[in-house]
Amino acid sequence: MIVELKGQAALITGASQGLGLTIARAYVSAGADVLICGRTPVDLEQARGVLASESSPGQVIAARVTDVSKPCEVEALVAQALSLFPRLHILVNNAGVYGPKGVIEDVDWAEWVRAVEINLLGSVLMCRAVLPHFKKHRQGKILQLSGGGATNPLPCLSAYAASKAAVVRFVETLAEEVKEYGIDVNAIAPGALNTRLLDEVLEAGPAKVGEALYRRSVEQKQLGGTPVDRGAELAVFLGSEASNGITGKLISAVWDPWKSLEDHLGDLTSSDVYTLRRILPKDRGMAWGDLA
Repeated sequence: MIVELKGQAALITGASQGLGLTIARAYVSAGADVLICGRTPVDLEQARGVLASESSPGQVIAARVTDVSKPCEVEALVAQALSLFPRLHILVNNAGVYGPKGVIEDVDWAEWVRAVEINLLGSVLMCRAVLPHFKKHRQGKILQLSGGGATNPLPCLSAYAASKAAVVRFVETLAEEVKEYGIDVNAIAPGALNTRLLDEVLEAGPAKVGEALYRRSVEQKQLGGTPVDRGAELAVFLGSEASNGITGKLISAVWDPWKSLEDHLGDLTSSDVYTLRRILPKDRGMAWGDLA
């Protein structure tokens, strides 16, 4: 599936390495101008150099050191984007951390709160900062990277799980708030990736993350995990005009037929598919659960 982003400008957070950098590279390859951010200056400059080396003449590639949990830094980042580009079209919220590992009563509380600040509050701050510009032009795409914590319990990674679930519900809510402005807001589940987050789990060991998650992580490391390119391809699609009207959804890069979603726009807009919802007994074929 060939999707072009030529003439589009994107702001991508957490793009100094891993999936964020892969998404940025896919955006550059599709023709977009890109501003990336991250918290580590050395890694960020290396990433900017990679993107610049893969860009075409005339493409704008820029980077800014930013902690997305700090309002003043977010405002400065968006101000730079609006000064670099005639228009900003796409926001990709990729910045995220696992946070502390262990049972809730033992983990460091400040680290737990810090994870929520980055994963949830940082994403909300980024949206708040770009929305006036998007609303003014009555157009925009907001993409939020989700994770396994959004749809499944993750014992011993409670800050990550809780913040990612909250982010998806925020995506659904924001999508309704801005629908009349032609702004699409979606979340992406990229699959089980072999990135630094996986390495963190393996380094923490079963005593902190639990035997089940540790075993799954070892197996994932051995098998290679989901290619990061899949999440990047979905991010390009959702940032493009090909996805216009698809909004308020959590879409899996691995399991969902996203390349043909535009053919099912009616079903998507009139139903709660690809959203977080409570499961009732009758949804699982059980004959109880309804009041008499």
